[in-house]
This record gives sequence, C-alpha cells and structure tokens, in this order.
Amino acid sequence: MFVQISKEEYKREISKKAWYQTNNIIWTIIFLYPLFSIVDFIFANSIWLQFFIIRIITVMIIYGLNAFFQAKKYNYRTLLHITFFLLSVTSAILCNIVNIQQETTYYLIFAVIILFFNLQVFWEPIHSIIQTLIALLLLAVFYTVLNVNDYSLDLVINNGGQMFFIIAFISCLIPNARYKVIARDVRSQILIEKSNEQLKEQNHDINEKNNIIDRQYEQLRKLDDQKNSFINIAGHDLKNLIGSIVMSNNMLREEDYRLSADQKEYTGYIAESAEKMQYMLNKLMDVKELESPEMKFNMEIFDINTEVIHVYKGLIETAQMKNIHLIDNILKLPLNVKLDKVFVGQVFQNLLSNSIKFSQTNNNIKIVTSLQRQKFVFEIIDEGVAIGQEELDMMFNKLKTLNDASGTIESKLGLGLSIAKLMTKELGGELSYRSDDNGNYFRVEFYVIN
Repeated sequence: MFVQISKEEYKREISKKAWYQTNNIIWTIIFLYPLFSIVDFIFANSIWLQFFIIRIITVMIIYGLNAFFQAKKYNYRTLLHITFFLLSVTSAILCNIVNIQQETTYYLIFAVIILFFNLQVFWEPIHSIIQTLIALLLLAVFYTVLNVNDYSLDLVINNGGQMFFIIAFISCLIPNARYKVIARDVRSQILIEKSNEQLKEQNHDINEKNNIIDRQYEQLRKLDDQKNSFINIAGHDLKNLIGSIVMSNNMLREEDYRLSADQKEYTGYIAESAEKMQYMLNKLMDVKELESPEMKFNMEIFDINTEVIHVYKGLIETAQMKNIHLIDNILKLPLNVKLDKVFVGQVFQNLLSNSIKFSQTNNNIKIVTSLQRQKFVFEIIDEGVAIGQEELDMMFNKLKTLNDASGTIESKLGLGLSIAKLMTKELGGELSYRSDDNGNYFRVEFYVIN
C-alpha cells in the first residue's frame, strides 16, 4: 500500500499541532502569571501591587492578541514572539529593581519562564535563540537604565545572573528535538489516517467484489443445473432412440438371407455406429465426469488415418445431399496413436459434420492429414462463406450458450463443437480454429507413437 502526503495536507496538520501547543502556552500563562504576585508580595513587598497590575494588564494583552490572531488566522510564531517579549520585559525590569538579595529569586523565575516556554513551544529552534538573546539584551538595557544602587556586573552575575544564563541557553536546545519529534508524529498520524481510509475503501471494494462473485456464482450454479438437466433429458431421449435403432437393425440382420451384399454392409455400419453412440452416450451422460481428471478412456493403439477415412466415407453421402464437394487429402501412410478410438472418431465426426451443416451449396471442403513434428495433424479447410470468429467462439465455448439456445436458431447451440473441443483436450490433443475472409479453418493435433 502506497500512501502519499501532499504539502498542503502536511502544512495543515502542522499548523493544527502548532496552534494546539500555542494555546497550551497562552492559557497556562493567563492562569499562572498573575499568581507570581505572591512572590512579589513576599520578596518585593513595596512594589508588589504595582507589578500585580502590570501582570494583569500583560495577561489581558496576551489574551486579546491570542483571540485576534486566531480570528485572523495569522502566524502563530508572531503571537509567541510578542508574548515572550512581554514576559521578558516585565521579568527583566523586576530583576533590575529589586534588592541584590532577591535578585537570585527573580532571575530563577525568569529562567523558569524561558524553560517553560521552550518545553512547550512548537517552532523552529532559531526562534528560541532569538528570544533568549532579546531577554539578555533587555537585562543589559534595564541594568544600565535602572541600576540605581550601582550594583556591579559581577555582583549581578553571582546573584542569579549566572544561573539564568545557563538555564536559558540550555533550554534553547529543547525546541530543536521537540520540533523534529512532533513533526515526525504529525507525519505518522497523517500516514495512519490515510492508510485507514485506504483500507476502508479497499474493504468496501472487496465487499462489493465478493457480492458480485456471489451473484455470478449463483448464476453459474443455475446454468450448471440447467446444463445437467439438459444433458440428462437429452441422454434419456437418445438412449430410447439408440435402442430403437439397435432393435430395428437387429430385426433386419436376423433376416440377412433376404438382404443384398450392400444392404448387409449398411446394417453393419448401422450396428457399428449404434455401438459407438451407445459408448459415447454412457460417457457423456455425466458432464462432470467428462470434466474430471478421473475420466477413464478406453485407450488403444490404432491407425488414426484409417479412422479419418472411415469418418470421411461416412459423411460423403451427407455432403452430396447438399451438393458439397469433399476433397480427400488424407495421408495414406499409417500413423499409430494411443487414444480412445471412439472419442477421437467423434471429434472428427463433429468437426466435419458441422462444416458440412454450415457450408453453402456447391462449396468445397478439404480434409487434410499430415505428420508435423511428431504430431498427427487433422485439418478441415472450408473456402466458402465465413461463419464468423465470434460465432465460432460461441459454438466452441463449452456449453456456454446452452441456456440461451433456441429451437429455431440451429447455429446458436454448438454443442457438438463444444464437446469436440473438450474431448480433444481430455485426450491430450489441441484443437484450434479460425474464421476470416479466407473461409473457415479447423485443426486438431495428437501425438503419434514412435
């Protein structure tokens, strides 16, 4: 997950954090600064009332400035500088007008104010250094102007001045670390919030996709039920039809003495075809079994070119009824494969019979077999009107259009081609096709035995 923080977002959050810290400082000063008059009452009794009034006025000014700066959304740093300056002025005056015995106390108070400021403030460290230098400058100015008792500089330094200098300058190191820590925390907080938002959006998207998947699964389940229902109904009807064919053919063969040689040959073809149909029907009754890796085939070694010739001869008469010319380019050399003979024959049967079914009258269809790179290749080349790639995709897509099939639109079912594609795959072969301006093309490949 990649989260990016814009400069505007970062500045906005930094500003919020800075104003939060600034309010902590301002309101702490407003509540606590007047209480310093208690120290004035104890250590500078003669002037405590005047300075109490000054402290109240200072607090009121700071309160007014805070309200004004927030209303106008001015820079918080300016407010802090003014507040720091006002406190430094009053503290510097007190440090220079009290007796030398009380100077240590007031220098310590002044140092505590600077330390508190630097512990709470959120700004760049250069601002604290500037305010500390201003505090030293004010002390120097008021020492020159208000030193009515002519205290020496060494005496002032020894009575609290030295401690003030040390605390003030050491406290200037705090804002640097504090600024970095808070800035890092602000960035981390933004990252966490944005990450949480992204996670919420992703969770919402996942829920939406899960709902879509659930709906699609339900549709697929219904289609699967319809497909199985169709197969079961069709299988039951086909069994009855095949049974009728077998029974009728057996009745004819029982009186073979009345049949001619050609008629006996035809009844043999009928018996063989019926047997294959019965075998295939038993296999195809359960489509789930056909799609399962546990599907069991009757694997045998045979000459696949002979099987192609058998299919070719069986469909010549069908082609002639539509005035379609079948061109024999079948390889005359034997090519042995180890496959299920019935299923392989049905693959060729389905492809060629469908080509005849959808071809135009007076069309030529080439049946070609060859050996290419240790593979047997079966090709059907139809140079007539193209069926259309989309139409072929639909017809070859495994039982996909079963739910939309209509009894009045023959080409929309494509069940034979779907089964041919599935059987080819299960037998370890490859089936490809195309339909373009040059016509229709079908290709099947199987490995041959060395």
